[in-house]
Order: sequence, then C-alpha cells, then structure tokens
Amino acid sequence: MATINTTNLVASRKSLELAQLTAFVPQVPSSDIKPADCYLLSAPFAAMGGLSPSEKKIPKAPLPLRQRYFRIQAGFTNRWQFPYSQSCDLLGIAQANKAFRVCLNETLKRLMTADTPVYLYTEPTVQISNLESETPVRWSRLSSYSQKGNELERLYSSQACPNEVIFSHTQKMTEGMEPDVALECLGLLWELHHIYLFKSKTLSQLLISAVDSMNLNGLESQHKSKKESKHNKQCNSSAQKSKALNKEKSKMKRITISLDVQDPDVTRSAFAIALKNLYNTEPEVEEGDVVGVLAAASVLQFPTLFQKCVSIMKSGICSSNICSYYCAACKYKQETLVTDCERWLEVNLVPQLSSQIHLRKLPQELLQKVLRSTRLFTFSEFHLLKTTLCWTYLQLNPRVQIIPSHETILKYFSSLHERCSFLEREVGQRYVTVFQSLRLHGISSSKHLKDLRQINILPLPWLTQILSNHYHALENGGDMTLKGDFSMQAVRFGLLLKQEPRYHEEIISIYGFFFEIRAIRHEASAYSFYIQRVKYTNPALSSFTAEHSPVSLRQEREVKYEIKAQCLINGKWREFSTDQLTQKFGITKPSCKSKVLKARIPSIPVYVTYALLFPSS
Repeated sequence: MATINTTNLVASRKSLELAQLTAFVPQVPSSDIKPADCYLLSAPFAAMGGLSPSEKKIPKAPLPLRQRYFRIQAGFTNRWQFPYSQSCDLLGIAQANKAFRVCLNETLKRLMTADTPVYLYTEPTVQISNLESETPVRWSRLSSYSQKGNELERLYSSQACPNEVIFSHTQKMTEGMEPDVALECLGLLWELHHIYLFKSKTLSQLLISAVDSMNLNGLESQHKSKKESKHNKQCNSSAQKSKALNKEKSKMKRITISLDVQDPDVTRSAFAIALKNLYNTEPEVEEGDVVGVLAAASVLQFPTLFQKCVSIMKSGICSSNICSYYCAACKYKQETLVTDCERWLEVNLVPQLSSQIHLRKLPQELLQKVLRSTRLFTFSEFHLLKTTLCWTYLQLNPRVQIIPSHETILKYFSSLHERCSFLEREVGQRYVTVFQSLRLHGISSSKHLKDLRQINILPLPWLTQILSNHYHALENGGDMTLKGDFSMQAVRFGLLLKQEPRYHEEIISIYGFFFEIRAIRHEASAYSFYIQRVKYTNPALSSFTAEHSPVSLRQEREVKYEIKAQCLINGKWREFSTDQLTQKFGITKPSCKSKVLKARIPSIPVYVTYALLFPSS
C-alpha cells in the first residue's frame, strides 16, 4: 500500500482555506495594476466611508478618490443631511422639505442655520451678486432639496427685472415687432404694443389721450412749416426725400404714457403678469400670484383677467389664503367671493384653521360674524373657546411663528395680573365682543370650567352668571333658563365624516343626561344621522364620565334638537336638516331614539352638527 504524506496533505488544506478566505478580501493592488482597477478594488472600503489599507500604496493616480460622505446634524431638530448634494439621499431631501414648510420663529432659525444658509430656503432677499459668490456646495444642496423643482432657477427668475421679462414675452408673441408704446409705472419703463392695450380700459384711455396730444402738436408744427415754405419755395429732390423720411419716423415715433398706481397690493411682478395677459387669448394666472394680479387687473380695468382671478380664488380657498382672499374680496367689492370665504370658514374654523398659524391673520370682524353664524360647525362649545383663546394669544404675540399648545395659552393668560380679568384691562377691551359671541353656557364639563376659572380672562360677573345657570339647571332637572331663540342658544356638538370609518359615534353629557350622537354610512353616498339617549349604567360610558359628571335619574327628558349635515357638492354648499324638533327622550326603545336624518351625499367631508336645548318642564 502506498503511504500518504500527511504533511503535504495538511499544507494543501491550509493553502486551499487561505485561498478561499482571500477571495473575499480586497487584495493590495500591485504596481502593474491600472488606476481604474485600483479604484474598483478600493470600492468596498470607500462605500463604508473608510480608507482602504492599500490606498496609500496605490501608485500615482490621475484623479483623487471619491469624497466620503458623512451626515451632519442641521440644528437640534435631528435633521441630518450630507454636506454635498446627493440625489439618492431620500432622507435628507424629505427632512429638508419638511424644514422648508414648517414656520419657524427667529430663535429657531438662528439655531438651525449654524451650518446652512437658511435664507436660501426662505424668500430670496439677497442680490444676485451675493448669490453668485456662494460656493457650489450650497447651490447643489439648494437644487436637491427644493420644494418645487429647481430652486436656483426660481431665485434667478425672482431677481430678474419684470419689465425685461415682459419684453421677452412680447417679442415672442409679436414675432419681433418693435414696441411703439412705453409705459412708465412702478418706477420701471414697460415696452408694449398699442394694438394689445385695448383690453385694458385704463391703458386705452391713456393711449388715446397721448395720441390726441401728439396730433395737436403735429398740427402746430405743420402750420409753422407752411409759413416757412413761403420763404423757401425752391427745394431740391434730396430735401424732399429727407422730409419723407422724417414723416415716416414721426409715424413710427414711440408714445410714452405714465400710470400712477397707489394700491400697495400691486407689485411689480403682479403688474408684469397682468401686462403679459394683454397678449394672451385666455388669461393665465398662478394661484400664488392671484391676489396681486387681481389688484393689478383692478387698476388696469382689465375685466376678463379680473374675473379669472375671482374664479381662481373661489375654487382655491384654503387655510393659507382664506384671510387674504377675504380682505381682497372686501376691498374690491366682490360679494360672491366674500360669501364663499365666510361659508368656508363656517365649517373649517375649528377643524382646520384653529390648528394653523394662519389663524393670526383672521380679521376680528370676520371672526365675530362667523362665531355668531347659525351654520357654524364645531365639535363642542369648548373647542370654539380654545380657538378664540388661541386667536387672542396670536394677536397679543405677533412674533410667534408656531401655533402654541393649549397648555401654553392657559399658562400665558394665568400669568397675567390677578387684580382684574384680561377683558377688563385696557388691552383686552377690544376683544370683549369676540368672547360675547361664544355660547359659554354650553361649557358644562367640570374640567373645562376649572380651566375657564383659572385663566382669569373672563370678568367675574360673567363667571358668576355661567356657574349660576349651571346650578339652576342641575337643581331643576336640566331646565335651561336662557333668553333668546333656539338657533342662538342651543348647545352644539359635531362629527366630521371622512372616508373611513363608516360608523361614527360619540357620547355627550348635559346636566346628568347622556346621549349618543351617531352617523352611519350605508353605501357609497347614503348616510343616516340620529341622537339616542344612553342610560347612566351603560358600560360605554367612560370611567371619567361616571366619576366626574352628574347623573340624572329622570326617566324622561324633553329635548329640543336639530340635526344638520353640510357638504360641498359641485362647488356649492348644501345643507340637510331635520329642522327644529321637540321630543321626550326615555331610556328604553323607541322613545330613546330621535328622528333619523337620511341624506344622499356624494362627496366628503361631511360636517354634522347636533344642537340640543332643554326647555323648561
């Protein structure tokens, strides 16, 4: 038998294992390897952000290695980003867009701009010369993290002179026709063509008056030339040719008109857009420029552009523009737009605007009018009080750029002078009518009443009246001794219906009586709404309600109520209502259930209001 050399076998095994192990480890490149292969072998180390052990031994390379990317923290908000642009950096892009959209106060801006030029993310206030001096790193980050495409292009377009933009547009539309009208307005000279100015009544009148004055001067000059021709009857052919050329030049002479604009809402960019639409067959306006263009169209008396702006504003009302749209509608006497703004605010004051910083811009007279509206939607009367407190806080603190929490507002008003309430002080007297528009008698929760008493905002007679009404109602089985009609005194509760869930319910408590307000979606557009009384022993009642709310043992309670559903259908607000009904609610069927409001509503959201009032029994 042949003998096996164990020493050679062990050596071969070790060499095989070493070969397999080294197959997965980048080898040190030799001097005869090309530079491209060197970079290929160092790729695993570069991908991990480190240096390969062979990088120092690489021969002279024509290009430096790819720069390593390390995330840096932008401020204390934990928004991490690369110092250089990365198209694949989805996290950095998302966080930069979020930072771009969030309103920040000056303190947060300073803290967040330690390493990055935040002014690039806000309105461009620097000159082009300053922008050009910035490093390419900042430009690349700006272009990668822009909210609407290429931010660099937007900055350059915003810095471009508006009259130059108009000139380039008119040259395209007229195929290079020489401008024959110069308009002096807003400190700029706008070069236009007279055949396009007749869409604007203002410009056409200025043009006609300028042409008339030029014709008058021309007649005077002709009269003088006739007198001179009597003395010089002999003229050669060259002189006649020069006169003909002068006549042609006088015909092509540019007319200069001037327009004095006193409206502060007319900016140069908005005026440029309005002039641009003189050359268009159909008006074209972006929603972000519509307020300024509306003001420019009013000055120019450009009716088609004006109505286009109004229609855009009607269809685009939201929390960010409701205040500016309403002010513009009042300024230019657009009653339909005023009505649409008020109607939108009646259903969205609490659900949307109350949680956004745009609440500060809400005019006081509009807020009072909406609070007194019978179509106002709210989840409860306490939600309206919270919204009013937040609006008042924002009026007193105009530098705040982030919507405050309810606890912050309570602490602020609690820290004021204790000798008198806020509304009794000179600074608070202007807000008295706003708080008088609230239905404070509808706030009956013990926790909410405690907050109302601690913030020291209402005068003592107001608090005494509220508490005495509650005491009287509890002593008399829930009877509300209130003066006025149902539409102004009923206590309101609300449900906001969206896509899901199909079934909505909420338990409410008034003076020891518990009710369940319900909304059910049966099909794609079929809804039913009703109120049902709940017995105090029902397990659906929360522990807090059972411990902190009074309980009435009365078997029946006469209730005056109304159920109303509101929604937007085909651009118009529709209402579905049971009208005002009176019913004795028991604790057993069928007396425990109200009349069911059935409606077919094809669109969402649906705003459902349940209004209740306990008449004297």
